[in-house]
Amino acid sequence: MLVVTTPTPEQTRDLGARLGRLLSSGDLVLLHGDLGAGKTTFTQGVARGLGVVTFVQSPTFALVHEHLGATSQEQPVTLFHLDLYRLAEEEELESFGFADYLTPTGGITIIEWPELARDALPESFLLVQLEATGEASRRITFQAVPPDGKYANHVARLDPANSPIRE
Repeated sequence: MLVVTTPTPEQTRDLGARLGRLLSSGDLVLLHGDLGAGKTTFTQGVARGLGVVTFVQSPTFALVHEHLGATSQEQPVTLFHLDLYRLAEEEELESFGFADYLTPTGGITIIEWPELARDALPESFLLVQLEATGEASRRITFQAVPPDGKYANHVARLDPANSPIRE
């Protein structure tokens, strides 16, 4: 587990961009936090780290937005950005092919409000918990699930003690 505090939205994006440069096709990132915690701001950073040039906003009403980018190894990849906030029941997940986004071929999936799909989630993912600690500051906790799974290396590489945050 890693906890990082970002004092500004731009530093939240910078941290997201660092994560974006670590991700590869098939990765799944779950963003947990209250309204206004910075989930979309963080996702904008991940998109920047993937070289996405289109505007990233919350897909609250569309459920899914797709953005074209590339991994740090220059492999084309689609960023699938899901927002489950408007779902009334978990059964609604089937209506838009939710299961396909959990192991995206040629893509990376970020899910806001994953707790609304709790029973449908796979056993392996990177959990990012965002918490407002002030008007602009955020406490961001990264947790690999399972702790010794494939995302443990991502968490270790994000640790500022291992490599300072740079843009």
